[in-house]
Amino acid sequence: MPTFDITSEVDMQEVRNAVDQAEREVSTRFDFKNTGATIELRPEEIELHAPTDDRLRALQQVLEEKLVRRNVSLKALDYQKAEEASKGTLRQLVKLQAGISSDRAKQINKAVKDLNLKGVSSQAQGEQVRVNGKKRDDLQAVIAALKELDLGIPLQFGNFRD
Repeated sequence: MPTFDITSEVDMQEVRNAVDQAEREVSTRFDFKNTGATIELRPEEIELHAPTDDRLRALQQVLEEKLVRRNVSLKALDYQKAEEASKGTLRQLVKLQAGISSDRAKQINKAVKDLNLKGVSSQAQGEQVRVNGKKRDDLQAVIAALKELDLGIPLQFGNFRD
């Protein structure tokens, strides 16, 4: 019986490279000179520091540009509310979403059931969802339907077995 797994992962090496490139660009760009704007990578999150709101938005744009160039989905970014930091600067945390939460797994299971494909079932297994089916074509239809559906997280389809 053919199966495949649905996961949601972020390549941390690519994120690290994108953050390094963004830091380099911020340190050399004229509009960021002597502003104290920084990008810092922490485990599971990225911290942005900027003196003003417009500089913070520009910092976000630089970061997103570098992540897209490195094929990291922007759906993996969860922007938190910008908060006041020391000396009147702004700080914003950007959490990296990896793994499929139980709520998202329920949404995926419901979407698979709503397709009404005979012999296709899905079940949550930790931070991934396994989909079983009698025919390979049905599983490919599930993949196509889930790619169309916007769940707010990046989905990868792997471990396809016949």
